[in-house]
Amino acid sequence: MATDGVQIIDGDLAHDTYENIMELYDSGANAETIKKEYPFIKDDYGINSDFYHEIFVTAYALAFWEIGELTDEILNEVKRVIDLKAGVKLWTEECDEKEGKKRLKVLDKFLQNISEPNQKIRKRKKYRVVKNLHFEQNDVLTFCLPDDNYCAVICANITQDKSQTTYELAITTYKRKDKPTINLLKNEFIVGHIMGGHGRSKKEFLEKQPEIDILWEYHKNNAQPMTQAQKDRTYDDSFIEVFEGREHFAFGIPFEFVTHKDMTYMKDRFEVIGKLKIKENFNRLGGISYLSTFEEFEDFFSDIDHYIEVFMKVKFPVKLLCEID
Repeated sequence: MATDGVQIIDGDLAHDTYENIMELYDSGANAETIKKEYPFIKDDYGINSDFYHEIFVTAYALAFWEIGELTDEILNEVKRVIDLKAGVKLWTEECDEKEGKKRLKVLDKFLQNISEPNQKIRKRKKYRVVKNLHFEQNDVLTFCLPDDNYCAVICANITQDKSQTTYELAITTYKRKDKPTINLLKNEFIVGHIMGGHGRSKKEFLEKQPEIDILWEYHKNNAQPMTQAQKDRTYDDSFIEVFEGREHFAFGIPFEFVTHKDMTYMKDRFEVIGKLKIKENFNRLGGISYLSTFEEFEDFFSDIDHYIEVFMKVKFPVKLLCEID
């Protein structure tokens, strides 16, 4: 199913739309600022575009109704997309008539509710800011595995999102019996992620990542052929193209996220050995996963080469990605 359920906030698109608006609202932004950050426009979602637009519009409208800023423009678009019945049709076809009727009932009730002014405007929420952080941005953390090998990660970012603080860790390929130093790490690699450039020009990528040519030249000269394990995980030829040679691509880092709360129970297993700053143009999100216990760190880093191969990651030198004195 294209979404998790028939309710207004069910599924990633609806959740992200609603939460992004509320996050700005809670931070003090007014309606005009929110609209500039998240315009009320129809995107091309490809397959089932009308359905996804319905999801976006209704989640957007719910958020603006709750904060007392629903406009006639938004309300009229809600009425228009509900009349199309794209969601009703999809649930009827992919599930059954009963689910289609459930979606129709939800939409009719939703439209009835937001057609009346909200008498209880949602108050802006205040979230506690964590001040006693365990680590700082750009800290290089080392830790020891059960086999006495040391590994290292870079705390590239620290994000405080509402009530949750997370440490975003970039993975390095360092794995030796000797404890790492910053000088040793300068000769190592950071695990990255190449994202395909279909439908976009090289100019567009360079505008977002001006130094991407540095990575491209390195990748072009050093990329290894895809392994069978990597090919087994591809879904179509266009996906394979990303690794078999493209003229341009976007670059991101597949961060391992650790929440502040989880880090509280494992911080003593890490040692700060210095700082490395990943260049701003390369410090881009290219995937997320969470590690919540130190045992998960041990399992993950015990076979980092397997992770790189199976999940089709790439390695770029620390000297390319970081600001080196």
